[in-house]
Amino acid sequence: MEEEQNKIATHIFALRTTANREDQVMDFVTSNCTKKNLEVYAVIRAHGMRGYIFVEAGTRTDAEQAAFNVPYARGILPKEIEYAEIEHMLEQVKKEVNIKKNDIAEIISGPFKREKCKITRIDKAKEEVVVELLEAAVPIPITVKMDAVKVIRRESDEEEETE
Repeated sequence: MEEEQNKIATHIFALRTTANREDQVMDFVTSNCTKKNLEVYAVIRAHGMRGYIFVEAGTRTDAEQAAFNVPYARGILPKEIEYAEIEHMLEQVKKEVNIKKNDIAEIISGPFKREKCKITRIDKAKEEVVVELLEAAVPIPITVKMDAVKVIRRESDEEEETE
C-alpha cells in the first residue's frame, strides 16, 4: 500500500521541434521548468530522432507550460507516448554484469550466436570478455562484448542454473 502512494503518476509527451534544434529547445524547456516550478521530471532527446524531444511530466498542462513560448518548439503532440514506444531509443545505463571467470555462457549475438563458451578473461573497462568455444576442436580465444554473452552455468555452484 505504501509503495503505491510513493509512486508518482507520470506521463510522457512528445514535443515537436525544428530539426537540429533539439538541444536548444531542451535548454529552454528545462529553464522554464525551474522558473515556473513545474512538475516535469525528465526532458529526453532520443538518440537519432530529429525534430522531437520527450517531456516526462505530471500532467499535460505542466508539459505545455514547459514548452510555452520556447523558440523552435512547435507544440506537444495530442497523443500521450507510452514508455515502451521510446524505450529502445534510450541509452541503457551501464549495469553491473554478473560474469565470472570459468563461467559457462552462451553467445547471444554475432557470428558465433548460440555457441556455448567458457569465460577465460573479463575486461570490465572495455566491457569485453575473452571466451573459448566449447564445441571447437581447438580452443581459440575470442573477444566479444559483455552484452553478447549470457551466463548459463556457474562452475562454482551448479544449483544456480538460470534458464
